[in-house]
Amino acid sequence: MQTFPLPPRCDRATVEALLPDLVAAVGTGPLTIDAAQVTHVSQALLQLVISARKTSDTVRIMPSQALSEIARMAGLAAILNESEPA
Repeated sequence: MQTFPLPPRCDRATVEALLPDLVAAVGTGPLTIDAAQVTHVSQALLQLVISARKTSDTVRIMPSQALSEIARMAGLAAILNESEPA
């Protein structure tokens, strides 16, 4: 399984820069998005990881506490926490 690490600060500019590499990684097979170090969560990041998870059933997200909390507040925790790919 390939791992795609995210930096601690994931604002809109960071997400825009990461997008092409993440799109390419999603198409290569099982993928873990390692967001364990993320402390700054933007709406763009939340959209990115939820979209990746919904795009492929082989994507797993390892969220940080900050990302988990934002997902919970947005009502998206169940999608974010679908930790085992099908």
